[in-house]
Amino acid sequence: MSAIKLKANRRWRAWVNRRIPREDQRHLDRRSIFILPTGAGVVFGVLLVVMLLTGINYQNSLIYLLTFLLGALFVAAMHQTHNNLSGLDIAMLKPGEGFAGEPIAFHVRLQADHDATAIDLLNDNGPGASLSVPGGTLVDGAIEVPSRERGYLLPDRVRVETRFPFGLLVAWSWLQPATPAIVYPRPITPPQAPEGSDDGENAEADQRSQGQDQVELRPWREGDLSARVDWKRYSRNGEMVVADWQGELGSPRWLDFEGFPGTDHELRLSYLAALVQERSQAGEVWGLRLPGLTIEPDQGDQHRKQCLRALATWRQTPPQGEGDR
Repeated sequence: MSAIKLKANRRWRAWVNRRIPREDQRHLDRRSIFILPTGAGVVFGVLLVVMLLTGINYQNSLIYLLTFLLGALFVAAMHQTHNNLSGLDIAMLKPGEGFAGEPIAFHVRLQADHDATAIDLLNDNGPGASLSVPGGTLVDGAIEVPSRERGYLLPDRVRVETRFPFGLLVAWSWLQPATPAIVYPRPITPPQAPEGSDDGENAEADQRSQGQDQVELRPWREGDLSARVDWKRYSRNGEMVVADWQGELGSPRWLDFEGFPGTDHELRLSYLAALVQERSQAGEVWGLRLPGLTIEPDQGDQHRKQCLRALATWRQTPPQGEGDR
């Protein structure tokens, strides 16, 4: 029985994936909206059948009238529930980022050419949101997806549903996001300082470099402070470079993957994530070395995020489309 259920579930998912492909934007129409009675709707329908049989049995015109009026109300509710979702545009904005073990927010934006009331965004593994969208306006919401390990995080489906106006029927569709969030390694403070954490020079050479007005010029990168740009050089030849004053900053320190020999790779990444947070809060200049990747010493929030993203995606493959799942 379980094998039959699994096979039927795979066929159902494949059929849904053909109708609702994985993408960050979706316009809901009759081809992608499903509707069924709720539990209350099923009870309501059973009562209508009982009332109709009673009216037939007793040939009572008042029972006929009440039965047909309530039946017409049910049909009208069916159209209203479907139309409340039809024509809705839903778009997944840039997903959030966070550390493993924390819920990651996926921000969505809704728009409709008519008033869409009581639209619920549901996620199987986390809290959702309930929104009402006035016609012609943009409404933003967010759902939270729990994270367990570093890497890419992509929710399977976001369910968009409504039970308006009477709760007798539920109309729903799905959005299958295509852009994953990035989950940083869980920060774990290392038990001791990493080996080879400075840039290869010994302490005596570092002491000699302190207090000297040595400067190193490098190309400008996004996130660099404007105060560090050599504007005189830019005015002469249009070349935007950044001055790293070694006399002020001292020797940059390296956070090296190989600085924790004998440690599990994932634990090393967690150690490095904690050190990235520590160096960033201290305002130090530091760089990151991973096998196959080197991020030059720098500072600032942009540099911190770049290093955390490198730790999160190291040897990770971005998730593929939903076609084969």
